[in-house]
Amino acid sequence: MYEDIKQADQDLAMTREAYLEFLMAEYGERIIQLVYLIVKDRNMSEDITQEVFLKAFRGLHSFRGESNVKTWLYRIAINEAKKYLRSWSFRRIFSTFKKEDVLHNQYEKNEQRVEETVIGKLTKAEMAEKVMSLSPQYRQIILLHYYEDFTVKEIAQVLEISAEAVRTKLHRARKSFKSLLEREGVEWM
Repeated sequence: MYEDIKQADQDLAMTREAYLEFLMAEYGERIIQLVYLIVKDRNMSEDITQEVFLKAFRGLHSFRGESNVKTWLYRIAINEAKKYLRSWSFRRIFSTFKKEDVLHNQYEKNEQRVEETVIGKLTKAEMAEKVMSLSPQYRQIILLHYYEDFTVKEIAQVLEISAEAVRTKLHRARKSFKSLLEREGVEWM
């Protein structure tokens, strides 16, 4: 009987490890990108992503399935990135470099079409550079909505805020992005 329990434990561990490998293959690069948009450091993004998957592996047994796995992983990633930004080491490093109305749905749809047209004029590299210059909260919203195709409801789950707050932040992020592009001479229709 002891051998059966031991074998069951080994099978469960292998199943968890295989599932973790699947999650890493499926979401690893996206998590790195999400974290990078928050911390703006590729190496640190990779380190934080490793921590995200380690936490996910350790917490796999407690995942209740109230949201999908993708939003759960993104929540962990955002929390870890924010934890890093609050850390003493980040503040010390960052300080050395530092020196140098929610509108109606129809209006939002029109705004989105205009944005997509303007965005289509920029290369991916130019686009990423512009997004990176936004504040962390706006980068986060833009990434989740436009790059990861999250719905407002999914973003609300990931960020643990209301859907209305997501709409407001998304509107402000668009407005900020538009202002940034206009300052840099990109024509906005």
